[in-house]
Amino acid sequence: MNNIKRTVFSFFLLVVSLQVFSQELPVGKPSNHLNLTQLKKIGQVDERYQSFNIEMCEVIGGDFWIPYHLIDSVRKTSKKTGFAALKWTIEPINLYNKKLRNLAAALGPYYLRVSGTWANAVYFQDNDEAKMTAPPAGYKNILTRSQWKGVVDFSKSVNGKIVSSFPISEGIRDEKGQWTSKALKPIMDYTHSLGGEIVAAEMFNEPSHSSHGDAPKGYNAANFAADFSIFKEVVKKEYPQLTILGPGSTGEGGIIPSQDIFVDNLLSAQPKPVFDVFTYHFYGTVSKRCGGNQTVEKALSAEWLSKTVKGLEFYQQARDKYMPNAPIWNTETAESACGGNPLATTYVDTFRYLEQLGRLAKKGVQVVMHNTLARSEYAILEQDTYNPRPNYWAALLWNKLMGTQVFESPKLSPGVDVFVHDLKGTKKGKTVLVLNTTSSETEIEIPKAGQIYVLSAYELTSKNMKCNGFELKLNADDTVPEICGQKLNKGTLKLASHRIAFITFK
Repeated sequence: MNNIKRTVFSFFLLVVSLQVFSQELPVGKPSNHLNLTQLKKIGQVDERYQSFNIEMCEVIGGDFWIPYHLIDSVRKTSKKTGFAALKWTIEPINLYNKKLRNLAAALGPYYLRVSGTWANAVYFQDNDEAKMTAPPAGYKNILTRSQWKGVVDFSKSVNGKIVSSFPISEGIRDEKGQWTSKALKPIMDYTHSLGGEIVAAEMFNEPSHSSHGDAPKGYNAANFAADFSIFKEVVKKEYPQLTILGPGSTGEGGIIPSQDIFVDNLLSAQPKPVFDVFTYHFYGTVSKRCGGNQTVEKALSAEWLSKTVKGLEFYQQARDKYMPNAPIWNTETAESACGGNPLATTYVDTFRYLEQLGRLAKKGVQVVMHNTLARSEYAILEQDTYNPRPNYWAALLWNKLMGTQVFESPKLSPGVDVFVHDLKGTKKGKTVLVLNTTSSETEIEIPKAGQIYVLSAYELTSKNMKCNGFELKLNADDTVPEICGQKLNKGTLKLASHRIAFITFK
């Protein structure tokens, strides 16, 4: 293309951009005032606040959620029944895939949690021989050195710090049934030999659901306290740099009842378990696979968007009772349990994703680990192509614009939610995240000039998303494009229904 054609083409793009953007942001009479001059700082989150899970099942290959479009066809050829029929065997994830690494690295820095139910009974094969044909007695699956090396290499390439958990099954226990550290030392030492580090760990995944997590039959709070006492003594002596997380319970407070051991029982048992960081997991409901009935209307309701705070408050009360002032992390969360709903892959779930980050930051949560990075419907990347879903672009903009300082939020119209952080990379700037969850246009008075990024989609159930009127896509070489804001002048912003806007002020 010659210079004249380039100039004409560039002018054409500018005109189209201004036309589309002006449709998003017409001028009108303001009804909401975005006053940023006297907002009080109310907290600060970890620099790796937005973090992600890759399940142990993904790393080693195992039974994971069948995609919705394949459930019927898989069931026709499967002999499984009940809950097991909702899963199929997946191949180990390729953590050396260039596209996956490109997209994951663009979200760094973060914590990379490799855990989940399959970590509770995994045997680490600490040699370079061919993979064993079956795990030793008391274990259910095998993690090879090459697979764990993939995790360590991946974490380095994406600026991720590894968080994990350890086996709790019969295989690691002595003749008296007590927990032993024989599964801890091999993987910790091998990780160090690769120049990597497991920086934090829960003793095991979700003791609240021990009967579903390969714990010994009849496992109870007293067993947990006894196991944890041994675990903590070993860690503090051999690996004092490891941050101990726990308990990692989930579902209480009327969210998803089905617990084997309630958190009050876990934390009041003797010897009393005390963690460096108090952790919990949160799923607002179960997916369609497991009998859930989420709808688009529910996905935008105030009840649904605030449910993440309801889940937090239950575990905050437990934290305050047993470990006052301990930091609190959400180490596993997603749109819904059982792999996520079909809606999790669409634009409408972007509201939940960003509202959850915004609301939990205001309530004092230091880290939020989304489940998963690239497997099943609740992942932010398609599991086969690694193409970005709407939540990936939302995560990218959060990472680009939202700093660690958390401020009070101005009160706007009902259904128009606002979250304010410092502008990432600046000392005095601020980023304002505005979510118009309503079906009506809203007007906001902007106090000064800034930059704006308006997220929208053709439909709420669209799997593609636009920023300032242009569809978000990867570059031709599968790298992440630079997403630029549009200039926003002081005055009145009209934000159309079901729009999300990041607004930055320096």
